[in-house]
Amino acid sequence: MVSNKKKPRPRNRIKTTRVVVGFDPEELKAPFLLRCGALLIDYIVLIIVPVITLLLARWSGYDGSKLLNSSLSNSGWLVTFVIAICNFLVLPAFTGQSIGKLLTGIKIASRDGTTAGFGALALRHFVGYPSTLLTFGLGFIWSALSPSGRALHDYIAGTVVVYGRKSVSEKRYVKKSESEKK
Repeated sequence: MVSNKKKPRPRNRIKTTRVVVGFDPEELKAPFLLRCGALLIDYIVLIIVPVITLLLARWSGYDGSKLLNSSLSNSGWLVTFVIAICNFLVLPAFTGQSIGKLLTGIKIASRDGTTAGFGALALRHFVGYPSTLLTFGLGFIWSALSPSGRALHDYIAGTVVVYGRKSVSEKRYVKKSESEKK
């Protein structure tokens, strides 16, 4: 007996990937002074909370060691720590920008132009920045001298700070099933 049933054919799946068009990190590199301005804005955002809480504690009558150990001062430092984590890790993980970079229009990206991942950002901030500081800032000045505009922490994390917009197009391709690959 012959069966009229057809054998099911493996299906090809159509996948869509996002490809950055015309991304050149050297052409889109953020100027050194703009990066310095973004860092200054980030510093101001971080330091404003402890300064305000120390002033409030001083106006409340605290003096000397009581001023530094007051609950108002301690909560100010706690808020500053939370702001630092959000500004340097959480916000860049979602947008590629800290508050300073957002206000200056620059963005952290991978070397191929895609958004930098959480792991690269963590490596950049927790390994790269301390390494840059251990070189007494020479790792940061390196970005002013290198043709790609990347600082030491960018080389460590595989990132680049760009100034400008990227053009993204979608590329469709057919993913072959396992049986067709053989």
